[in-house]
Amino acid sequence: MTRPVTGGDHSLVGSSSKIGAVRRLIEKASANRLRVLLLGESGSGKEVVARAIYEANPRGQFVPIDCGTLVGTLMESELFGHVKGSFSGAVENKKGLVELADGGTAFFDEIGDLQLDMQVKLLRLIQELEFRPVGGLQWRKADLRIIAATHRDLDAEVAAGRFRQDLLYRLRVLVIHLPPLREHKEDVPELVDHFLAMSRAAGLPAFPPPWEIRNALLSYDWPGNVRELKHAIDRMSALHSDGALQLSDIPSALQNHMAASTLNRLSKAVESTPAESFTLPPKSPVISLPQSEALAIRNALEATAGERAKAAHLLKIGRTTLYRKMKEYNLA
Repeated sequence: MTRPVTGGDHSLVGSSSKIGAVRRLIEKASANRLRVLLLGESGSGKEVVARAIYEANPRGQFVPIDCGTLVGTLMESELFGHVKGSFSGAVENKKGLVELADGGTAFFDEIGDLQLDMQVKLLRLIQELEFRPVGGLQWRKADLRIIAATHRDLDAEVAAGRFRQDLLYRLRVLVIHLPPLREHKEDVPELVDHFLAMSRAAGLPAFPPPWEIRNALLSYDWPGNVRELKHAIDRMSALHSDGALQLSDIPSALQNHMAASTLNRLSKAVESTPAESFTLPPKSPVISLPQSEALAIRNALEATAGERAKAAHLLKIGRTTLYRKMKEYNLA
């Protein structure tokens, strides 16, 4: 069962023990205003967790800040604002992102990418809860909750001189580690159903992935994590038509994984089969999924000398499913 922390698109989906542990930390973090540091690979859902913490106990605005763009004077103005006449083009006073987050939550995304000169200014904000707009003379107080996130190893960044140790100490109050999707694959079916529901809500037609695709989604390691899975579902939902999914509609990384998995299973089955008695037909870039299924079943039957039980085991499907598919594709 899908168990989102909050409603809408910013839901933490999954019932695994790893996601359960993250969910418990979200509940604890939302009960106070302590600083939170989110660690995890790109695409693992750090902003989802940050929004879940905020939405569990909303106060003020949630303001995401992309630290990779905070470079130079103009970016300092983006963060802290500026006063009229402070630089060429500053024709009026401007509020920065920190002031917008006053009373709420500032989410510093990919803080490991923040330049050293900006780290100094952020340290002052964290220590004193005050900031000064570009060109301003007066310090301004800010009442805000800070959540930071990064995919980098900040201890290694400190050792390399790219991240301030004193800033790391101040950020590392409550740390939440987000596991990569490959470490909680049992959540993939829930995530797939969740993203399919989102696709339908966006006006895309219903798309029930066939068993071959679902098996691939479960066995693939998802180096891009949950974000990559969502993009894969979005792509297949948008490109399939009339219930037919072409091989070219599937993301190339997943295509390669499916091909490698099939070849690996078949290679094990034909180790004792004379080479001249087993050949693969040429690959077609426009083969449909039904054709792909039929081809895999035909190859498995040939590799097992027609023994259906062994063929089903080779394909990692039930015998009932194999018989139904054989009848459907006239392979009986």
